[in-house]
Amino acid sequence: MVSHVTTPAAEVLAALPAWVTLVRAPNPGPMTLEGTNTWLLRAPGGGSIVVDPGPLDEGHLRAVAAHAPVAAIVLTHGHIDHTEGVRRLAELTGAPVHNPPVLDGLEAGGVTVEPLPTPGHTKDSVCFLVRHRGEEIVLTGDTILGRGTTIVAWPDGDLGDYLDSLGRLAALDGRPALPGHGPALTDTSVAARFYRQHREARLEQVRAAVAAGAGDAPEVVARVYADVDRALWPAAELSVRAQLDFLRRESHPPVDGLSAT
Repeated sequence: MVSHVTTPAAEVLAALPAWVTLVRAPNPGPMTLEGTNTWLLRAPGGGSIVVDPGPLDEGHLRAVAAHAPVAAIVLTHGHIDHTEGVRRLAELTGAPVHNPPVLDGLEAGGVTVEPLPTPGHTKDSVCFLVRHRGEEIVLTGDTILGRGTTIVAWPDGDLGDYLDSLGRLAALDGRPALPGHGPALTDTSVAARFYRQHREARLEQVRAAVAAGAGDAPEVVARVYADVDRALWPAAELSVRAQLDFLRRESHPPVDGLSAT
């Protein structure tokens, strides 16, 4: 039986690099964990690059804007808990906003930000490989969380894309992962491999549930996520719908009764 994961997928990072600051938004919850992580990247003498301004909370956004000057605002994906405060932060700082996934790359004060398209959680999900004086970190948004696992938010999200994205992140050995929610982790690769193994194990459970007669996503959730708090079942259903869509496309012809609706 594959258990619901609530712990970090890799060792928690003891300390952030000196040029990275976390300002956590006051929006804790089942989906946001302790709150949305707003990351600020700033080398001495340079402007701050803000990653994911978070919700429209004036106190939070003013705390972020206090790290002026702000050179740019970038987003890992379009979900509201990461983007609602974008316009207000731009007003407070005058900084340009770079929406995913069109950013080609940024540099501010010796900090370089390289986008890594990682669709799956959403179509527009992007991670960022960030470099400064030989150090490299990965901003993972909701593709990898600091604790537990993320959802593949069907129909915008796609499980096949997500597995491919995890494969790309698994190549980033030794780079810390700074997620959109939860604590920073020591190794992006370790977390990505764990996530992929867990997701593939869940997929096998879904396949078995369908073979046993589960005809739709709610029935699959009831069988596969029986150990999960029912408050999380709506989110689990989104991931199950993505899994059913994956299995439907995998099967030629489609398996009778395999429905995501």
